[in-house]
Amino acid sequence: MRYNLYIVFILFFSIQFSFSQNSTNPLVTKDAAAQQKWVDSVYTNLSLQEKIGQLFMVRAMTSANTRDVAGIKNLIKNNHIGGIIYSKGGPVKLAKLNNAYQGLSDVPMLIGMDAEWGLSMRLDSTYAFPWNMTLGAIKDKALVEQAGKHIGEHCKRIGIHFNFGPDVDINTNPKNPIIGNRSFGEDRDEVTAHAVAFMKGLQSAGVMATGKHFPGHGDTETDSHKALPTITFSEKRIDSIELYPYKKMIKNGMESVMVAHLNVPSLESRPDFPSSLSKAIITDLLKEKMGFEGLIFTDALEMKGVADFSSPGDIDLAAFLAGNDILLISEDVPKAMAKITEAYNDKTITEERLAYSVKKILMSKYKVGLHKYKPIDTNNLVNDLNRLEDDMLNEELFENAITVAKNENDILPLRDLDKKTIAYIKFGDDSGSPFLNELKKYTKVHEVKSDSYGYIKSKLDSYNTVIIGLHRSNANPWKSYSFTSEEIQLLESIAATHHVILDVFVKPYALLDLPSIGNIEGIVVSYQNSVVAQEKSAQIIFGALGAKGQLPVSVGNGLHVGDGITLNSISRLGYTVPERVGIDSKKLHKIDAIAQRAVNEKMTPGIQLLVARKGKVIYNQNFGHHTYDKNSEPVKFDDVYDIASITKIVSSLPLIMEIVEQDDEISINTKLSQLLPEYADSNKANITLKQILSHYARLKPWIPFYVATLDSAKMPSSEYYRKSHSEDFNIKVSNNLYLKRDYPETIQKIIKDTDLLTTLKYRYSDLPYYILKKFIETYYDRTLDHLIQTHFYESLGMNYSTYNPYLKFPMKDIVPTENDTYYRHQVVQGYVHDMGAAMQNGVGGHAGVFSNANDIAKIMQMYLQKGFYGDKRYFKPETVDMFNKTYYADKDNRRGLGFDKPQLGKSGPTCGCLSMKSFGHSGFTGTYAWADPDEELVYVFMANRTYPSAEINMLLRENIRTDIQELIYEAIIN
Repeated sequence: MRYNLYIVFILFFSIQFSFSQNSTNPLVTKDAAAQQKWVDSVYTNLSLQEKIGQLFMVRAMTSANTRDVAGIKNLIKNNHIGGIIYSKGGPVKLAKLNNAYQGLSDVPMLIGMDAEWGLSMRLDSTYAFPWNMTLGAIKDKALVEQAGKHIGEHCKRIGIHFNFGPDVDINTNPKNPIIGNRSFGEDRDEVTAHAVAFMKGLQSAGVMATGKHFPGHGDTETDSHKALPTITFSEKRIDSIELYPYKKMIKNGMESVMVAHLNVPSLESRPDFPSSLSKAIITDLLKEKMGFEGLIFTDALEMKGVADFSSPGDIDLAAFLAGNDILLISEDVPKAMAKITEAYNDKTITEERLAYSVKKILMSKYKVGLHKYKPIDTNNLVNDLNRLEDDMLNEELFENAITVAKNENDILPLRDLDKKTIAYIKFGDDSGSPFLNELKKYTKVHEVKSDSYGYIKSKLDSYNTVIIGLHRSNANPWKSYSFTSEEIQLLESIAATHHVILDVFVKPYALLDLPSIGNIEGIVVSYQNSVVAQEKSAQIIFGALGAKGQLPVSVGNGLHVGDGITLNSISRLGYTVPERVGIDSKKLHKIDAIAQRAVNEKMTPGIQLLVARKGKVIYNQNFGHHTYDKNSEPVKFDDVYDIASITKIVSSLPLIMEIVEQDDEISINTKLSQLLPEYADSNKANITLKQILSHYARLKPWIPFYVATLDSAKMPSSEYYRKSHSEDFNIKVSNNLYLKRDYPETIQKIIKDTDLLTTLKYRYSDLPYYILKKFIETYYDRTLDHLIQTHFYESLGMNYSTYNPYLKFPMKDIVPTENDTYYRHQVVQGYVHDMGAAMQNGVGGHAGVFSNANDIAKIMQMYLQKGFYGDKRYFKPETVDMFNKTYYADKDNRRGLGFDKPQLGKSGPTCGCLSMKSFGHSGFTGTYAWADPDEELVYVFMANRTYPSAEINMLLRENIRTDIQELIYEAIIN
């Protein structure tokens, strides 16, 4: 039914505008006198049509065609519109269009945008902050204020004066089709606190906040874009719930409000009458009863919730008569202006009423700086809208939002990785790759997938823990978020037989689909399927981060608003941006050039490079290929390298430390004859463990054991080798080459009987680790490779670390180390490069481990944390200190016990710019690992500089690894 709105509406009041410095009007600036002077001056010089034009804010598309642009320009020149609300497009085009539009306007226009979660709500190439529902899970309101501030700074940079946010609707109806994720939640007080914080942040950046959708759109099942929703609550209920946030925001200086198109019978007696046209709701309630003096916007007047009520022009007039100041997205501006002009001429609208709104609009223009308008600078615009500080905040927001809703039997965070067999199953229709890739950084996680859910169930028999991620589109808050019936059925089936962690990367209402959660041990709500949400959620599951969030809404099965289990981190490595741990990322990334130079100048075919500080990996990059052939495999994060002598400190040493700590009869002063009785009659009987690990024992640096097994043609002798495996020839040194089974004992005898050096001084030697391997294996009655896996690697989550990787990984994931032309006469790939280790079936105490940078960082971090990692204590702090000590510094020996240490003089293994408490080791193949307790820093460099030939060590000659180390230290801010 259409109404003659001229008859329906009469003006109940007129308000004399005042700019008193004591005014509670949030539009008044600190320089109120100057503001008033400017407003009065502009207003006085406006014609009636120019005044009326100020009431209109029209929509402009930054992706507009020539015809649309011409239409906007026409409205500016002929109708003197007061503002523009921008919609879809890109930031640079918006800036250029806006500069052009503003240049046509005699009075600079107010520019608005729906940027509830940032400019990306409307513009491409701009930043997306978390949705309100995600922010509603954050307990620390200061972070929410920071989110508002960052969004405000982006708006300010691109010339946006009004952000039509925050949405302060209290979403008490899970079926709400248009609010949902746009709401901070269902709890009145929490929504209010979040909304006030967000508003303060936005306005602190000089951008006006707009509370919406007044009087409250949270409990509806109708989209007001399509029809007029009805709110059936009593006036008392609305006053105590829906209006509560507005009351608090008004007291805290909210500058504008947007009025929704709602049918609210308890507040407006006329049936099916839109709130946006209601004097009772806008003037009587919002202005007079609630005392709001800021700017009032209608919601878009083209929306079906109001557009179907009457004809264009009449609707605009009705909205103005009801008390709105700005008429947003009128269907027909010229017609609406004609209606308002007619009403003004026949005194339905007084000069005072017109001045009231127009002067408020002009006040707003002054407050946002339009009295000193400057065009938008497009230089560096996209970078300014995608800042590093935005990445830092975004990470922190998700870290504080992600919520552990259930944690039966303390399944989270995952501990005892050596006892876990973990499968990941993806639900939903969006990518879960960032989640899976992050999970894999912590331990072995296999994705189980199939088109048949029944087939998935049959493949889970070998796993005891299943992580299920529900991944749906993160494009906008309105996307589908539910489980399918098949997914629910499969979830229930898996949970009946396995330990399950369910992680939902959608709005929490998805959990309402589940009939029961009784068999699900862990439930994590991650809210969104962004890359950051997926990565941070994986880090929380493995305890690299604690859990802090709380549910912003109730989701059934006993999970209520405000629930959220707080978890502490368990000291596993996390992943973040450098600035969050006091590193300048621009300076840090100078190391890219050095690494790339090493590859380009053929010092090594490829590099894995990792830097961690304060328990966070802040740099993890790959360079080059497996070989110098550009068609070979590019270096990947999960490629494994022969780490050569780093084996000493990540295999033999931890087991020695374990024995010394646990066995009262063995200490660093124990003699070799006591460790291995067969040495009692040797010239090495009285060498102590301390001496042997300090390379201060007169042992020869190296014995080329393989040379004695070659024939006169320098080929493997048939006396010692066969091309196929047999009982007597069972030591595989490479493809199709097997060494005689008793030769490792021959090696031990050669070492035992060999002469000592004549002078006792520091002399680096591999021989101690041949001896220590024999001791360790004798002590435990197990092989070294088995021991290191079961005692350390499995529980540390070092699932890419192993001896003899050809047994475990595809060849495409193993980096080759050399084209051997002197012993094995083949490309060495998947087999240890070191000849002595190869002659021990690939398992040496001094060499033989293959790994990647991420795994080596874990064990280095464990040492850095004084023997603690992943909620497990591997060593007492005093044990780590004992081994990380230089005992013979007065003898010009820098070495610790097993660990290499910084140089005592001018030259040595480090850049010379780090703490003497630091420790590490390098490897012949080009590898390097170092940790510094003072700076809480771990640096890992993986390379295969020995390919194709080991003869020239350009990495060492050009100081590549230590130059990179120096740049890392130069990048430290605090």
